[in-house]
Amino acid sequence: MKTEIITEKLSHAAKLIKDGELVAVPTETVYGLAGNGLDATAVEKIYETKGRPEVKPLSLMVAGKSAMAKYCEAVPKQAKRLAEKFWPGPLTIVLKAKDIVPDIVRAGGETVALRCPDHPMTLELIKKSALPLAAPSANPSGAESPKTAQEVMEYFDGKIAAVIDGGRCGIGTESTIIDMSSVPYKILRSGALSEPSIRSALADNLTVIGITGGTGCGKTTALRALEKKGAMIIDCDALYHEMLETNTAMLADIEHFFPGSVVDGRLDRKNLGAVVFSNDAALEDLNAITHHYIGLEVQRLLEDWAMRGGTLAAIDAIALIESGLGAKCRSVVGVVADKTTRIERIMKRDGIEREYAMMRVNAQYPNEYFEERCDYILRNDGSEKDFEKQCNKLFKEVLKNG
Repeated sequence: MKTEIITEKLSHAAKLIKDGELVAVPTETVYGLAGNGLDATAVEKIYETKGRPEVKPLSLMVAGKSAMAKYCEAVPKQAKRLAEKFWPGPLTIVLKAKDIVPDIVRAGGETVALRCPDHPMTLELIKKSALPLAAPSANPSGAESPKTAQEVMEYFDGKIAAVIDGGRCGIGTESTIIDMSSVPYKILRSGALSEPSIRSALADNLTVIGITGGTGCGKTTALRALEKKGAMIIDCDALYHEMLETNTAMLADIEHFFPGSVVDGRLDRKNLGAVVFSNDAALEDLNAITHHYIGLEVQRLLEDWAMRGGTLAAIDAIALIESGLGAKCRSVVGVVADKTTRIERIMKRDGIEREYAMMRVNAQYPNEYFEERCDYILRNDGSEKDFEKQCNKLFKEVLKNG
């Protein structure tokens, strides 16, 4: 067999693919050894030519996101989001396969890996052939992956029908593989696309609702309503107190800016309070430190939740807006209540005197602060049952719009 080098005649290359032949193709990572991914005989040729064990499944190169519905079952919304952001590009997504995908491609399993290569010639080939391409790297198993058409020829000259010469591959590293056929999602192979980029992209597509408001307003009831809808709840106050025990980097920064405030690895609230509560500039510096580290931890929790297949989350923080956490939220909901009502609730809840309860309420932002800055307002001056109904009605609207 004479192996052709193709530089322009992609219609000819498409015909070779349709006829069951193998054609090496360029991608943004390395060259692939491509055949008709729906033709079991062509796929068998790939295994034989590479010397690849048939127990190792192959991925399918496709033209874009729409191929997911054609070849895969139960495609999660998150997979489509990753495809929208990173395709064409070095990301392979594993999903549950439809029966149209030959058993030999799946190596007898229930899943198939899809990839949309970022190379104009290979994308054009996929479109001209109107077929998915089974295309592992174009090298004998165990050998170095080729980055040029010449390297492919050194491996397979006379053994395959053609090589499409698309120049040197730019990245030279295989794609990253993520399994999204079940939860939690798993990175099966680290490659050209970093795991942090994938985690961040998934977290960015969560529906995150921010809940803020002063003490005694009823945020807990609102959060409970979201939790019943499947939301992960991030309580930033509880998170902060946990981080005071575990986050050594945050404590080190606090000690750096406020010497003597951390003793034997633990925050000395009295020493710190003596500095920051009488100095507005010092308090701003402390808030900048804590907001930074809380923001990092909230991001990590959101990413973990997204990797577990979560789609809805809520962030509860009194300082949601000024800390910058509100920017992570699709919508920010302020919970407000009459001052007298709040005082009565705090007295009952915490078992404190009216004077102390009043002092706590007066130290916080008034209702007008939240009314001016939040996307939605929940007013909680009535019974808990009525407020629950109000919460459910609002969140139904917010989630519908989101």
